[in-house]
Amino acid sequence: MFYREAGQFKISYQADQQIFPIRQDRVAMAVFLLVAFVAVPLLASPYWFTAILIPFLVFALAALGLNILTGYAGQLSLGTAAFMAVGAFSAYNLVLRLPWIPQIVSFLLAGVAAAAVGIAFGLPSLRIKGFYLAVATLAAQFFVVWALQKFPWFTNNSSSGVISAQEVNFFGISINTPMRNYLFVLCVVSVLALLAKNMVRSNTGRKWMAVRDMDVAAEVIGIPLMKTKLLAFAVSSFYCGVAGALYAFCYIGTVEPEAFNLDMSFRVLFMIIIGGVGSILGSFIGAAFIVLLPTLLSFVIPPLAELFHMSFNKASLTYIEFMIFGALIIFFLIVEPHGLARLWQIAKEKLRIWPFPH
Repeated sequence: MFYREAGQFKISYQADQQIFPIRQDRVAMAVFLLVAFVAVPLLASPYWFTAILIPFLVFALAALGLNILTGYAGQLSLGTAAFMAVGAFSAYNLVLRLPWIPQIVSFLLAGVAAAAVGIAFGLPSLRIKGFYLAVATLAAQFFVVWALQKFPWFTNNSSSGVISAQEVNFFGISINTPMRNYLFVLCVVSVLALLAKNMVRSNTGRKWMAVRDMDVAAEVIGIPLMKTKLLAFAVSSFYCGVAGALYAFCYIGTVEPEAFNLDMSFRVLFMIIIGGVGSILGSFIGAAFIVLLPTLLSFVIPPLAELFHMSFNKASLTYIEFMIFGALIIFFLIVEPHGLARLWQIAKEKLRIWPFPH
């Protein structure tokens, strides 16, 4: 009743192919962005900015990059954290050694550096696929971390290997408060998400999905596999590289190899599995779920443990988080492989015909 396109006529191809063809979707997106850019900065506390909102946006961008590669192009990857590390260290060295470049440009160039590394480690995808490709990208994780620790130039000859990220500024405007960091990250993520949404609807996105569904048939109809696969690795690594730069500069404030470990790669992978593989919206839903779940458990588990007279400590909470993550992964792989985004899509389809039966 409230979510129907009846009466919304399209009189041009451009109107029919716009990102949000239904008026209700356009209004909902406008309201959401208004809340994110105006209401949240006015109402949220510094804790919400630093502990929840900024990591949610950063991980959503990283999950979006992995979703482009795995969800749309069908290429498995376990090296997301490695590409994020390349982006973080590239941004640090660009800001350090080329201070005349605007910092936002340094972040984008860091994404380009990550894209170059992604192409190099994406070359095995031309010969192998599936589990073997995942193992090849896993090698990237260990190699990148080893290289960052082995060559002191990347860390500016720091003895500890842990270096503080430079203060973020946007064309000379200092961004040294949680709210400004949040708005800066939100702007970058919004623009890149919009570009990704357009990209997957373009000729390039259709080529990715053709290769994902059946690469042999895609090659038969004239789609160049090498170019298509390597482009998917490049774009995915670019998004992960920018996410890594934002993670280091706007979230943790330090640039260190151990921050981008294998656990982070699996965490981003869990985000797209729970949120929805092959869905832009699923990347954001999965990131929100993974980021908010530990906070929710920290409020719920201690009172329940006290109610049932059970011993409880911080380590117990960590183990409970792992158990819940594992159970959720199994649940979504069995019950709804397309994740929470698919459940939202089903809800919208039901709203279109409500109150009539499906």
